Amino acid sequence: MTGSVWRIPGMRALLVASALGFAGYALLLPTAPLWARHGGADEGGAGLVNAILMLATVLVQTTVPWALRTIGWRATMVTGAVLLGAPSLLFVMSDALWAVLAVSALRGAGFAVVTVCGSSAVAHLVPESHRGRAIGIYGLSIAVPQFLLIPSSAWIAENIDFRVIFLLGFLPVLAVPFAAAIGGRIDRAPQDDAPRVPVTMNALAAVLVPALVLTAIAAPAGAIISFAPQFGFGGATVLVALLILTGVTAFARWLAGGYADRYGPHRFIAPLLVAGALGLVASAFAILWGSAPLVWGGMVLVGIAYGGIQNLTLVESFGSVPQRLRELASTSWNIGFDTGTGLGSLVVGFIAAGTSFTVGLGVTAAVCVVTAACYLGRLRGLKKRAVPYPA
Repeated sequence: MTGSVWRIPGMRALLVASALGFAGYALLLPTAPLWARHGGADEGGAGLVNAILMLATVLVQTTVPWALRTIGWRATMVTGAVLLGAPSLLFVMSDALWAVLAVSALRGAGFAVVTVCGSSAVAHLVPESHRGRAIGIYGLSIAVPQFLLIPSSAWIAENIDFRVIFLLGFLPVLAVPFAAAIGGRIDRAPQDDAPRVPVTMNALAAVLVPALVLTAIAAPAGAIISFAPQFGFGGATVLVALLILTGVTAFARWLAGGYADRYGPHRFIAPLLVAGALGLVASAFAILWGSAPLVWGGMVLVGIAYGGIQNLTLVESFGSVPQRLRELASTSWNIGFDTGTGLGSLVVGFIAAGTSFTVGLGVTAAVCVVTAACYLGRLRGLKKRAVPYPA
């Protein structure tokens, strides 16, 4: 089954384009806040860097479906790759906070296009019966660069030169020919002549639930990635922690695909949120006690939750609405993901500036538990009313 997904026309070009795009994203996610700290910003200011990146991403994501209808997939995807990669070279001009924020906002616009188009393209290319596995493979294409580059980029910046990272941040531009190929394929595909499905309140509510669930786990994961070098551990401990987080995330996102296709996504989401909360509590105490093994164990649990929920919520989002609303499903899911990442960086950064990172991670753990309880409550409500839950 998995092999058949790999052979679907256009899938390999999509995977290469996504890998290059997320390589540029991963390189600068922990490094741009460090560059702001290099320029004199405090924890709150450093937290603003990825918050602005994600704010720009979320704002532009709302316009991507319009761009796809207006200028087409090829032009939209190529523009996104250029906007994500090319501005990386501008970081070298200044480490002042205002300059770092401005460049981050520009990159966020490109990241918005890359994320919405990538996940939406999976729904265009792959039949629903194989979608969980396809999302798992797509998840690997964006998780493997993060596994390799997020842990190492901060070390390279601090021990070799920030300019090496800024140069490598140009990698998404190399995705232009692959983006053009996949965009052209979707542009040329036969269009469904059925009347356009209106976006109803029910459709919005259906895609809002998985987006909010994803936000709950993306927030602490984004905070960890942004601030792990500032947790008070040695460089080797931080490197191993980030390798564990990103590696387990990649594996969990891939593994969850088969389970989502076989059993449906909804039954796994609440347990994963609780597992993520336990990992966050362990990490919070690890920072307090200075325990490297405890923070590594916490990263395992957070990675399982983070990766699994990414896959499951995207499958649920696509299954919640008609096929012709797949761009809405993709956009809402990506907004949930990036809102969480930005909020985590911003909120935990400001909490840490006033108290500590232990308190900040504790707050995010509580949010995960509350979200799990609300999700279970919704499932029970649907069951009582005999409403079929989306597969």
